Amino acid sequence: MTDNAIYVYQSIARAVRDHDVGTMFGLMGDANLFIIDHYVRGCGGRFVPAAHEGSSVLMALAYAHVAGTVGLASVTHGPALTNCVTALTEGARGSIPMVLLAGDTPVVNPHHLQSIDQREVVKATGAGFEQMRSPETATRDVARAFYRARVERRPIVLNMPADFMWCEQPHERAVFEVFDAPGYVPEGDVLDRAIGMIASAKRPLILAGSGACGAREQLIRLADRLEAPLATTLKAKGLFGGHPYNMDIFGTLSTPAAYDLIARTDCLICFGAGLHDFTTDRGKLLKGKRIVQIDMDARAIGKNIHPDAALVADAGLTADNFVHWLDEAEIPPSGFTHELDIASLTTHPSDQRGTTNTGYVNYIWALEELEKALPKNRVLVTDGGRFMTEVWCRISVSDPRSFVVTANFGSIGLGLQEAIGASVAAPDRPVVLFTGDGGFMMSGVNEFNTAVRLGQDLIVIVCNDSAYGAEHIQFRDRKMDPGLTLFNWPSFAEVATALGGHGIAVSSADELESALGAIRNRNRPVLIELRLDPNDVPRMRI
Repeated sequence: MTDNAIYVYQSIARAVRDHDVGTMFGLMGDANLFIIDHYVRGCGGRFVPAAHEGSSVLMALAYAHVAGTVGLASVTHGPALTNCVTALTEGARGSIPMVLLAGDTPVVNPHHLQSIDQREVVKATGAGFEQMRSPETATRDVARAFYRARVERRPIVLNMPADFMWCEQPHERAVFEVFDAPGYVPEGDVLDRAIGMIASAKRPLILAGSGACGAREQLIRLADRLEAPLATTLKAKGLFGGHPYNMDIFGTLSTPAAYDLIARTDCLICFGAGLHDFTTDRGKLLKGKRIVQIDMDARAIGKNIHPDAALVADAGLTADNFVHWLDEAEIPPSGFTHELDIASLTTHPSDQRGTTNTGYVNYIWALEELEKALPKNRVLVTDGGRFMTEVWCRISVSDPRSFVVTANFGSIGLGLQEAIGASVAAPDRPVVLFTGDGGFMMSGVNEFNTAVRLGQDLIVIVCNDSAYGAEHIQFRDRKMDPGLTLFNWPSFAEVATALGGHGIAVSSADELESALGAIRNRNRPVLIELRLDPNDVPRMRI
């Protein structure tokens, strides 16, 4: 080796550190193990090993969301990459920036046992694909992957042939600047039309989605100027916490009173919200209203609902501009908030402590008790399943970054992996995961011990109705036997204890009280198994 040359695997590891990325999730194999070794031993990075390749991608996705940065994971080739398909799709659908360093089989051996067309695999997920072109271009290819992840806001897979790793090459630092200054508000007829609709509204409402999470103060200023209530989409849950006219989640997850109020509004001012079917109740909540949509991504405008006026612009700057022109024209406030009873608009119907069959705990009552007992500075992660919509409605979060939703692809079994990634991103905060029995069996079992090994402050609530609940309901609705949806699972509490955590089974109100005490006195990952009657779990609110 020449004096100024290093191996390509070393250069790749250094290139990652050149991007100030200090944590990598992954699973080692033939094509990436030397990169990971040098990343840790030679570059001072942290490697978090997962039990499954897809888990490492999910951990990186949650890390990116909670930390507000680009996530990083690494796997080897062939089946390792195909194990990541669901996770990559989840990240692409959720617009989460991350880089996956994926090994590929040697270029010189096209008949390698694990050789597949990795570009086509990645393409099907909606993630981006970046090919490492040669040993000479390795650092620029790494830089290109990170640049694309930031700009395109989705996972980018960097494909790295294994036979490049031991080539010698001088390290060339390469970091591409991202030009992401906020877009200013356009002028012209569309702006005038939008302001006219807002100024003439008698019952306006401001709706914020995940694309507006950085504009909290500006949106509140606009709401106060208009005397309009505030609401969020699911992913922006918690954005307006503490504001006196915060209605929380808009749409099918609203309280009955809030749903009725939304129906009475005459103008929705939507910032960074995609307005999909769950938010709009398949368009029902938008009928008879003027819709003003603001989004930095032109592709989001009119994607689900065609607005009456739309601006491709920054949420905060646009809100400030609206306030400016309302003041200039001396438009009086709407007075809409004077009509509101926020307590009724934000209170979901309750259930009583003992209203369920013997051997089970009442789910709604248990959630209300958990809301009071769980640590207030928590990060909340939810898996997919029938139980999840009640969790979204009844368990609070402090801000959107403290809320990780794993339902972008409609999959179950992604929650525990993302909870681990969230905990790595926020090591000083407890992470609370709500998951179902099917989801936990699918992926939670093989990663719970990862949380134990990492010493994480993790509280897992397994909502165990011993069934695949969404399918159970469909059988019952059609007066068919739901028996095929039922499962006689092992005790999840005992499994958690065997894996090194503290498991507690809850099948009565008194046992829940004991479990809440275990939360307060926890010193390792805790799993609380709520045993639920499959015939008594509420329907999904979607």
